[in-house]
Amino acid sequence: MHLDTDRLVLRRFRPADAPALAGYRSDPAVARYQSWTTPLTPADAEEQVRRFAGGDPLAPGWFQWAVELRAEGVLIGDVGVRLDDNLMQADLGFTLAADRQGHGYATEAVRAVLADLFGRGLRRVSAECDARNGASARLLERVGFRAEGRRPAYTFIKGEWTDDLLFGLLAEHWGPGPGSEGDTGY
Repeated sequence: MHLDTDRLVLRRFRPADAPALAGYRSDPAVARYQSWTTPLTPADAEEQVRRFAGGDPLAPGWFQWAVELRAEGVLIGDVGVRLDDNLMQADLGFTLAADRQGHGYATEAVRAVLADLFGRGLRRVSAECDARNGASARLLERVGFRAEGRRPAYTFIKGEWTDDLLFGLLAEHWGPGPGSEGDTGY
């Protein structure tokens, strides 16, 4: 199973992805608001790729989509989806290599995943991010998520307490086209 956009292929992880995964997940700027610590060793990256490759995008639990830049055939990031046991709601997260940020790739990848999820009949997709991560919050709003709340000092990560921003998107407010940016009916 894979998802195609104009510039990207979202697919299952492959063993050859381990060095690229280790590269962008070892970047302190990329990992700043994420739960993992840096660096991601080559052995740990190989293990993560094996785990990711064994996931099932149609089954409850986490599935990590590899985000490949079509023109170059290289891994530039990943989009994670945790499908709920009821198969009607999911949580979403995303990571993109620092040198690939600011080109709309994450927006394109997230839209493709949302189209797949809502196309399968999901009712709701949720996301959260560190309140200091303005770029991620703006991306979520750009693709149609609604800000639903803020949990002050909710997460203790990397030696500090951080606020979490909560977002949600309902199927009836989903509009995958480029003209839907910011027009969610809320």
